[in-house]
Formats: sequence, C-alpha cells, structure tokens
Amino acid sequence: SGLDPAQPYFQGTPTEVRLDKSDADFVDIIHTDSAPTIPNLGFGITPAIGHIDFYPNGGKQMPGCGKNPVSQIVDLDGIWEGTRDFVACNHLRSYKYYSDSIIYPNGFLGYPCASYDLFQSGKCFPCPQEGCPNMGHYADKFKGKITKDFLKLYLNTGEARDFPLWRYKVTVTLSGKSKVKGYVNVALYGSDGNTKQYQITKGTLKPDHTYTAYIDAEVNVGTVTKVKFLWNNNWINPTFPKLGASTITVESGQNG
Repeated sequence: SGLDPAQPYFQGTPTEVRLDKSDADFVDIIHTDSAPTIPNLGFGITPAIGHIDFYPNGGKQMPGCGKNPVSQIVDLDGIWEGTRDFVACNHLRSYKYYSDSIIYPNGFLGYPCASYDLFQSGKCFPCPQEGCPNMGHYADKFKGKITKDFLKLYLNTGEARDFPLWRYKVTVTLSGKSKVKGYVNVALYGSDGNTKQYQITKGTLKPDHTYTAYIDAEVNVGTVTKVKFLWNNNWINPTFPKLGASTITVESGQNG
C-alpha cells in the first residue's frame, strides 16, 4: 500500500527508482497531495502507478486541510502533530484515511471513473457489477477482480475523523399548485443509522419537476426505512404556498 508516494525526485523516473505495480502481487495507492510541486507544494505523485489508485476528494486538496494555521497548530492532537499537519496536511491525510479504514471494512468505496469531475457529477454511479474496492486496509479484497492495466478510483471523505462517507443518489419529484423560491432538504433513516439533512436543490421549486442530487452521507444507513423531506421558502410569502414530494427515490452507490 502506497500512502501518497512522494513526487519530488520520483515522478517520471524509471520504475526501479519508485513504487510501481511490478513491486508486489498487488499494489494499491492513496493519492492525497498530488497537486504539482511548483507552485502548489504537492508532495505526492500524480500518475496512477499501482494496480488500483485511489484519488480521495480528487487527490489534490483534502477537506479540513484549509483551516487557518493557528487552529491547526493548536489542534486536539497536540502541538507537534498540529504543526506537522499544517505544513503537510494533505500529504499526511493518506495514513489517517488508512488507519480509519481498518475500523470501517465497508467504508471508503472507490468508484472507477475517468476523472474526479465526472465522479462529482454522478456519471460513475453506482458501483459496477464487480463492486467497488475499499480504499485502505481492505483494498486487497478486490485483487482478483482487476481487468484493466490501471484503475483510477474516486471518492469523497469527511473533514475530520471519522473520515468515511457513503454515497447515495436522491431523486425528489415535487407536488403542489405553484412554483416557489426556496430549497429542499432530505434526511435518510435506515436500519443502521440516520443521516443529517442534505440539500437536494435550491432556487425555483416547480411542482411536478424532478430534482436529483448525489450526497456523501456520514452514515451507512443500511436498509432505508424512511426519508424525511423538508422544504422552505427564502422569505415570508403571504400566500402560504404548499409543496410536497410526490416521490422520493434513494439509490445506494454500494449495490445500486
């Protein structure tokens, strides 16, 4: 397992110099700091170099690493870890994801996709028939299922531990008499836990229109038992418009 393998002096070098998939029967890589070294000070290698390569949050800038330096240095983990994290926060996220992955055998699903932008827009959802590999400690469960020369995988994580998120596609069809300005939130309830509210859409809400969003939930809800639907308009409306949801569809990325 390569935890954000180093870029300076290694990127673009012959395979005998750097980590490469010829080094072991199964090489999995977590890229967390793969922005160019100049001018972005990225410490990690960018190209896919393993049998499977994970690019959490796109692989360049990790959520929670943009905090101001003072809050990061006086972090809960103590001054040493805080200082070090401020200097190389993205780079060091790789081992934090890895250690979190040990406790979450079903977490950190990596979706095969051509790019992070496509993944974000929902183009590579749900997981393919052979499933999605788990980034980190349990990546080798996928060993027998690799068909391509290299496999780029994308996922999102939380800002702080616990880091894993579970991706769902939520589709809402509205019902009502007239269109209003506002937003729609949905929370998922399931056999294994409940999520907070996630915004599905905002702006003009039209009855009989369908709105779709991909949410990365902090909980794997298991079997969905109910869905909480909430809408609100942005200002006091004297006509008291009413809106409902005629249908809500929830699709889990893990098994479709």
